[in-house]
Amino acid sequence: MNKAVFCIAQTNDQVEHIVSQLKAAGFDNNDISVLLPDKSSEHEFGHEKHTKSPEGTTIGGTIGLGTGAILGWLAGIGSLAIPGVGPLIAAGPIMGALSGAAVGAATGGLAGALIGLGIPEYEAKRYEGRIQGGNALISVHTETSEARSKVKEIFEEANAEDISTTGEVEPPHH
Repeated sequence: MNKAVFCIAQTNDQVEHIVSQLKAAGFDNNDISVLLPDKSSEHEFGHEKHTKSPEGTTIGGTIGLGTGAILGWLAGIGSLAIPGVGPLIAAGPIMGALSGAAVGAATGGLAGALIGLGIPEYEAKRYEGRIQGGNALISVHTETSEARSKVKEIFEEANAEDISTTGEVEPPHH
């Protein structure tokens, strides 16, 4: 069963640290998703379409993360705008989920896309709020419980917040 482990990182440095730890632990860059507010394009709203630029040279400049080299390692990084949330930077499987046709006003923007990735609705809404508040969401798709434990360990060691795993949370009873 493929599950994902999620967390919230408060700073770009923390995001870079977590991603580099995941890379060092042997996780595949196609299994790691990062979603964070694009603070560099608050004034210019010209580039809403994301481009799949495999070359890591443009990443640092366009995204304004300083180093950005670690995030450049992730698959399919780009920027996109979500109604009600604003400009975001996304990489990995979450990029496809967010830029897919499924995301529109009807699905509830960011929370709707997160729910589509398997995050329980109440978690998705909390994550959406954290991202709007300037935090980053990191997720790692895993195949085994050992992999999930390793991801949680990396998240905890980096002092990430709101750590959760899809598929392990009891749905709220109505």
